[in-house]
Amino acid sequence: MMASPQYSKVPDGGWGWMVVFAAFLQSALVFGVIRSFGVFFVQFVTYFNELSSSVSWITSVGVAVQQFGSPLAGALSNQYGARSVAMLGGFLTSLGMLLAFFATSLMHLYLTIGLLSGLGWALVFTPTIATVTRYFKKRRTLAVGLAFTGVGLSSFAFSPLFQYFVDEYGWRGALLILSGMTANLIVCGSLLRPIALKEDTDTVKAEDSKSKACLQKVSMLLDLTLFYHCPFMRLALAITLINTGYFVPYVHFVAFARETGFDEYQAAFLMSVAAITDLIGRLFSGWMSDLGKLRLVHVLFLWTLLTSVSIAAIPLGTSYPLLVIISTCYGFFSGAMTPVVFSLIPEIVGIQRIFGGLGLLQMIESIGGLLGAPLSGWLRDITGNYTASFLVAGGFLFLGSLVLCTLPNFFSCYSTSASNGQSDDSKRDEAKQLTKQEAESHCNTHIEDIPVKSV
Repeated sequence: MMASPQYSKVPDGGWGWMVVFAAFLQSALVFGVIRSFGVFFVQFVTYFNELSSSVSWITSVGVAVQQFGSPLAGALSNQYGARSVAMLGGFLTSLGMLLAFFATSLMHLYLTIGLLSGLGWALVFTPTIATVTRYFKKRRTLAVGLAFTGVGLSSFAFSPLFQYFVDEYGWRGALLILSGMTANLIVCGSLLRPIALKEDTDTVKAEDSKSKACLQKVSMLLDLTLFYHCPFMRLALAITLINTGYFVPYVHFVAFARETGFDEYQAAFLMSVAAITDLIGRLFSGWMSDLGKLRLVHVLFLWTLLTSVSIAAIPLGTSYPLLVIISTCYGFFSGAMTPVVFSLIPEIVGIQRIFGGLGLLQMIESIGGLLGAPLSGWLRDITGNYTASFLVAGGFLFLGSLVLCTLPNFFSCYSTSASNGQSDDSKRDEAKQLTKQEAESHCNTHIEDIPVKSV
């Protein structure tokens, strides 16, 4: 195994740009596929003659497993390295799509696409994004935003492309092609080069100085003490609420447009419009956030609130031009929100705990990912239309924005470290000296004052 390069500070570039490129491809082949799966949704409803709520569980199970499996991905990355874990995830993703080719029931699709490919997505996503954040600091939000532009580009291309595959080869043939496409995730994983930072040194020494019991080692790998980290848990609650409504348009927007009276290609084009503005939103958000004019928590609040409004406005799209405008707004605002979430995590837990923090956050928010689309489908089934579905989805994002207001010093325009002249690194060095009891007593202090002491 290649030795990890040693850095006294975050490099903010170098091989990190290759990691960003790998993350770009990974985001295209994971979330681009998830966002374009509405094309298959219509086919599955017709072929299996099932309710919308039942078919919605395919995507929801996949998203939930991807998120719920993230702590496992983080723990495996801590133990075996991000590269090996991501390559394994690519293999499982491709295998799940391949086995879905033989599906004869929805349960088969739940197990293959939902469970197997969902686990593969988890093993790919968490180590890749965590590695990106470890290579960057000053340009972290921009780097994450660039990585996630793969979602916008692939969503723009995949929705009509999948519709073409379905028309030409049927949904089984389309899944077989998709299996081959997602096998490229293995190549993406091979580009992840581990990096050793100065912040990691003290943690490693402390852990090597004493033997740990099995349960203690598991707790250390999963970083379970983050459950006592109050700002982290508040952020997790906010993202869970956001996640409940976030994916609803990508599951039901195409079906809503079809019910409104537009053909399948017009409906698919709406998702392509959202995808291209999603890409622009991610780049703009990354650039704006790294200017440092606004705190990241304020930027996240703004984009979340605007995304909430755009989702709730979807039922107002009674004409095609109006649907295009709403799709444009939703794509931009939702895309702008995503990179800020992942840039905010290291500010809260410290860069040396990013694998555990990202993993646990993904696990907690999986509750929203699991329930959001089926709840939307259930509301459609009992009301006969998608109006309540999109209004409730937007309401969940609005509640998430309110929870963000409870984060430390939210109503202050300046962070504590900026106001007292101390750098982030010096604040973290001081924080490491705090005990676990002191950490719990400081739950309501500013993010940068929260200790990042290792388990």
